[in-house]
Amino acid sequence: MSKPVVLVVDDEPDLVELVSLTLSRMNLDTASAGDLTGARALLKSRHFDLCLTDMRLPDGDGLDLVAWIQENKALVPVAVISAHGNVESAVRALKLGAFDFVSKPLDLGVLRKLVASAIKLGERADGELTMQGPRLIGHSPVMDTLRTMISRVARSQAPVHISGESGTGKELVARLIHGSGSRAEAPFIPVNCGAIPTELMESELFGYKRGSFTGAVADSKGLIQSAEGGTLFLDEVADLPLHMQVKLLRVIQEKTVRPLGEAREVPVDVRILSATHKDLAALVRDGRFREDLYYRINVIDIRVPALRERAEDIPDLAAAILRRLSRRMGVEAPDISDAALAVLAAHSFPGNVRELENVLERALTLCITDTIEAGDIQVRAPVLDEPVATVAFASGNGNGNGNGGDHGSSRGGDEAAATVGGGALGDQLDSIERDAIVKALEQTRYNKTAAAKLLGMSFRALRYRIKKLGIE
Repeated sequence: MSKPVVLVVDDEPDLVELVSLTLSRMNLDTASAGDLTGARALLKSRHFDLCLTDMRLPDGDGLDLVAWIQENKALVPVAVISAHGNVESAVRALKLGAFDFVSKPLDLGVLRKLVASAIKLGERADGELTMQGPRLIGHSPVMDTLRTMISRVARSQAPVHISGESGTGKELVARLIHGSGSRAEAPFIPVNCGAIPTELMESELFGYKRGSFTGAVADSKGLIQSAEGGTLFLDEVADLPLHMQVKLLRVIQEKTVRPLGEAREVPVDVRILSATHKDLAALVRDGRFREDLYYRINVIDIRVPALRERAEDIPDLAAAILRRLSRRMGVEAPDISDAALAVLAAHSFPGNVRELENVLERALTLCITDTIEAGDIQVRAPVLDEPVATVAFASGNGNGNGNGGDHGSSRGGDEAAATVGGGALGDQLDSIERDAIVKALEQTRYNKTAAAKLLGMSFRALRYRIKKLGIE
């Protein structure tokens, strides 16, 4: 099997020799060109697994070569060598489709990591990007466009910002980008920037040395270093405090991190993906998000469509969600009627796919047959507080027929219904429902089929409630 070959494009013989020697120690072959004309001729005449090009060439700009490769040799990753501090040119190269960039003077450790990632990407058969695990569901035009974008950006190391409403699946898109690229075997570290207290954020992200503050009894690796070789996903990045935005900008630009109490910066190799449901551009205008950081994390923007923009995908989504929920609960997945799908299609779903999953989870509980009908689907307008849940339960000696669920109405017998917004009262209702189920099981000598009939629910729904309520 032949060695991978790297094309080095630079008019400085000393730099070409240094790079070639470094790559030969990685068991790679190299070829070189001193200008754009020579590079294009070589790329036309033979196969290369990677192209490394300087930004300044005698007969043109390295950016011109990046654009030419994207047009004529799209499966060849291209990385640019930029002058130290020339961030704008590096960002322009990434926007044009460059795999990554490395700054002068060359850090050979950084160069080796970059080359290894690019070669690994090229080892995928015919450049096809695949991954195991969750996938995007639906074949609407907007989802086909999203898949195409994910495939394209997975071939790059450029920072990607994922925008979209809450519940659309932004983290799933981030995981697909990670899992489809050269970093798939390395860690994917998700960080919810809005969930970390401000006073702990620096130590959580950057780590710390022993003794750097009270309670630091041992060295601790931060979340950024935990993503070494892989991907750091900054969810709700708009919630980063301004002082942390400055530090994150340095991580992206210098590819280094300094733990608290550490005297020197430590090189770090991570790809930055970010997401938020907020309008970052508006936050920049209002002075609540740094403009320089905005342009660094937003090199490539991917927008995840709202569910109402792809209503034709609801049947496929509903089927997949019901299979997953049923598998998790150990019950057989029900069918869903056309009438029930029509109810779902008519709803605007302000909570997007997350709301659809909640609606179907309730329907799975309410369903008393093997098919979810329109009456089992309960949707409502969004509210500001906790979701209101109506739980019905059998009272008295357990002979009443109550149908338990997050949303539901009881059928037959003496009944009581309560509307709750969560919290302690919700826990009390769970306790009452648990007692009703236990009584029915005891009355039927733990025959679940008979207990389900007694409670007025399907066997599937009873098994679901038993597992959800933790009844042994």
